[in-house]
Amino acid sequence: MSGQSLLVPGEITPIRSVPGNIRRPEYVGKPAPTPYTGPEIQDTDTIERMRIAGRIAAQAMAEAAKHITPGVTTDELDRVAHEFMCDHGAYPSTLGYRGFPKSLCTSLNEVICHGIPDSTVLRDGDIVNLDVTAYLNGVHGDNNATYLCGDVDEESRLLVERTEESLNRAIKAVRPGRQVNVIGRVIESYAKRFGYGVVRDFTGHGINSSFHSGLIIPHYDSPHATTVMKPGMTFTIEPMLTLGSHDYDTWDDGWTVVTKDRKRTAQFEHTLVVTETGAEILTLP
Repeated sequence: MSGQSLLVPGEITPIRSVPGNIRRPEYVGKPAPTPYTGPEIQDTDTIERMRIAGRIAAQAMAEAAKHITPGVTTDELDRVAHEFMCDHGAYPSTLGYRGFPKSLCTSLNEVICHGIPDSTVLRDGDIVNLDVTAYLNGVHGDNNATYLCGDVDEESRLLVERTEESLNRAIKAVRPGRQVNVIGRVIESYAKRFGYGVVRDFTGHGINSSFHSGLIIPHYDSPHATTVMKPGMTFTIEPMLTLGSHDYDTWDDGWTVVTKDRKRTAQFEHTLVVTETGAEILTLP
């Protein structure tokens, strides 16, 4: 594995502005979102609006990913994604969500999730997760992917490839009538082939007009995840696999989650809708 030094917090730039004509989610300016009380099954109009929001989120992530190269700061990646979403009339869903100060999450190397973009400079050999969510026309589209920065060691490269494959396999397992625990069963059984850890305390989630609806999608085989999938349900699958333990620590910023053993971790995510025969990915560019 890469012998690079561990990450430390950088300097966070001021909060970026969003044009006043762009609709904000209801939680902006509040300490927490209003709990979602609506249905998990969405109507065709909501799903179509989620396709549009999801497409913008995927395009914003791809645009930011073009700038992943040694010497670039994670704050610069945030700027690119922020401006892309605003230019397309979308609000960056993470900005102001429970006080989060940036427009995407940048999680490098040993960071499992929720890394805050700052003055951290990308290094040759880093792996970089971008997590981008767009809010448009009253709904959210949420996706993330892990990218290679420069010349990445073989162990890390395989971790990234296999984490993406675990997501692809999980999506193929989505069927109406099945319990959601089939998703985690597929991911965990695949990860165990390679001795990877599967993060348990951060999960996929229901998503629609709410960023997180309350529906939980574990990435391990949970006997408690008995919700039955039905056509029209919308949720994310976002496996986080590690080269070591799934245990974690959280930085003093209250957001940045790192592996306890500081070994590397990767993640991929799509927003999906359950169809009559399987799943449709809503976060395609």
